[in-house]
Amino acid sequence: MKIKTRRYHIYYWSRVLFFLIRLIPLRFALGLASFMGKAAFDVLGEYRKIAMGNIACALDLDETRCELVARSVFVNLAKNGAEWVKLASGGRAFAEKIVTETHGLEHYEEAVSGGKGMIVLASHLGNWELLTVYLTAIGYNGTVIGKRLYFHKYDEFITGLREKTGVQLMYRDESPKKVLKVLKNGGVIGILADQDVDSVNGIFVDFFGKPAYTPVAPVRLAMASGAPIVPSFMIRKSDGTHKLIVEKPIYVSRDAKTEEDVKRYTRAWTEILEKHVREDPGQWVWIHRRWKTQNVAAGV
Repeated sequence: MKIKTRRYHIYYWSRVLFFLIRLIPLRFALGLASFMGKAAFDVLGEYRKIAMGNIACALDLDETRCELVARSVFVNLAKNGAEWVKLASGGRAFAEKIVTETHGLEHYEEAVSGGKGMIVLASHLGNWELLTVYLTAIGYNGTVIGKRLYFHKYDEFITGLREKTGVQLMYRDESPKKVLKVLKNGGVIGILADQDVDSVNGIFVDFFGKPAYTPVAPVRLAMASGAPIVPSFMIRKSDGTHKLIVEKPIYVSRDAKTEEDVKRYTRAWTEILEKHVREDPGQWVWIHRRWKTQNVAAGV
């Protein structure tokens, strides 16, 4: 009962906070978010410990540097929340305003030119919600595969915000046929696959030198549809704006059918993700238990 009551409290306080953020200019909203992110780092000891432990293990940093990176993670997440509120009211125009730099847009053109659709592989790096809205703004209307939230009030609220930004949502527990239909019609599917989720099919591939349980959905979809996988990242810049980085499409061979093929292509996009996380470590969600699932066969 206490847990259920707490969820309602969090929900209503969030609604109040979101309302206030809508009323103030973005610069002040980001300043408030920065303060709240730093406060959350100090208060949320469990998540602070997870983040610092992950960072120390993956990046081999001393405690002082780990703390700086971990604090940046909390601040970035808070700023993402503030920008999301602004996206809900400002929509595509707001997205185009705060994305001031793009690299590799030609890779989207190349990917969709094949007529098989496109799988935009995002990650919990930078501001991934802004990425989906910006792609819609520049003409790549698509569907994002998301997870149902465990509390219905949260789910309804977050889904409502996404709908206001023009982003179409499909839940990952829905039929894969619906996803393949979008791709078959030449559409765009957006997917996040950089977390350890034991309720989805996955395999172990190295991530920062350690076997990490990684979803195979992107590669399986590419195998079934012929659509290329395009890793994409929306990175926060020091001036508060963002840059979009689009990597070259990963084309899955028509002959790829084996589990070894699945592993090879999953490893390929994971290596790209690791490169970008190394470049901007304070913008990835180190508070997630990325190496939670243990690879018993490998003795991890």
